Amino acid sequence: MEHVCHYKEGATNLLCALPFRKDPQLQVDFHTGRDPTSDIAFHFRVYFRHSVVMNSLQDGKWREDVKSSKMPFEDGKPFKLRFLVLDNEYQVIVNDEHCFSFTHRVPPSSVKMVQVWRDVLLSSVDVC
Repeated sequence: MEHVCHYKEGATNLLCALPFRKDPQLQVDFHTGRDPTSDIAFHFRVYFRHSVVMNSLQDGKWREDVKSSKMPFEDGKPFKLRFLVLDNEYQVIVNDEHCFSFTHRVPPSSVKMVQVWRDVLLSSVDVC
C-alpha cells in the first residue's frame, strides 16, 4: 500500500494489521519521493521473532542500521502500529506502548510517500 503525503512535526500514521504467514516480516518506508526507488527518510523493518531494524537511505546509500531485539509483534496476532513525528525523531508505538525511537537523519518535511509491505494484511490506515 502506498500513500502520498507531506509530513511535519505532530503527524501520525496508524496502521492496524495482521501477519499472514509463519515468521513474517513487515516493512514501512517513508520515502522522500513518490517513487518506491526514491530515498527513504525512515525505514522500519520487523523480522518477527528476531529483531527490528531502522535506517535511512540517502543519496541511494543505506546508512548505519539501528537494531533492536525488542519484539512487541507476534506471529498471527493483530497489532496497532503508530508512527509519531516529533521535532527530533520518529516514535514508534505498538499496541499503545512506546517501543522504538529513530532520530531524524532526513527532515520529515521531505517525506512524500509512505509504503507498507511484506507479510501483513492491513485492516485500517489512518494518516493525520
